[in-house]
Amino acid sequence: MAKPGPISAKPLSVLLGDVFSDAYAKQGFAARGLVTRWAEIAGREIAAHSEPLKMQWPRPVEGQPQEPATLVLRVEGPMALEIQHSSDVILERVNRFFGWSAVGRLALRQAPLSRRDRPKPSRAPDPMAVAEIAKTLSSVEDDELRAALARLGASIKRN
Repeated sequence: MAKPGPISAKPLSVLLGDVFSDAYAKQGFAARGLVTRWAEIAGREIAAHSEPLKMQWPRPVEGQPQEPATLVLRVEGPMALEIQHSSDVILERVNRFFGWSAVGRLALRQAPLSRRDRPKPSRAPDPMAVAEIAKTLSSVEDDELRAALARLGASIKRN
């Protein structure tokens, strides 16, 4: 009797890639990278208060070059004015991500963001755990380095 071959696990993103590609395509996104990497592209401050909603491409006119798209952003109400003032910077970053002038303007829609997974502020590690780990670092001569390593170790141990 032959042994079964090794099981090769595939990442979930590979298995569900086509499912999500259709949903993003309906919103005008050729690739999901703009949505999934929005914080990287726009910057943390802008991404904390906005998210890409869709891209609107103008109808092509025969014999004319393709006009750039309009990127529609959902923006939290109070930050809409700030993001509007930063629109040139956002456009530059988005076009740099695409590698060409794909987006010509931004349109803002004020609404609550659909995601609410804000990172919780990290709390300081337990002083008792820091002291316990610091005892094991007696070979480190620099006091500041030893203290930093002890805090890091206590934080890792906590999680």
